Amino acid sequence: MIIDARGSYCPGPLMELIKAMKKAKVGEVLEVLSSDASSAKDIPEWVKKSGHELLEVKNEGDHWRIVVRKVK
Repeated sequence: MIIDARGSYCPGPLMELIKAMKKAKVGEVLEVLSSDASSAKDIPEWVKKSGHELLEVKNEGDHWRIVVRKVK
C-alpha cells in the first residue's frame, strides 16, 4: 500500500501511516512518500515503539520513501 503524503507536514504523514496501519493485515508492507524531512526521523521512531518492522528509509531527492511492514 502506498501512502502519498507529499505536501503534508508533520504530523500528517505519520497520522496517515497510523490510519493505514489500522486497516492493514499483518505482514502487509506500507510505503510512505513524504516531502517533510522530519518524517524520516519521526516515522522510524514510531515504528520502533509500536513494534513493527522498518524496511527502508530513502531520500528520493524531492521526497522521502519510508517502507514499513506490519508485524502485529
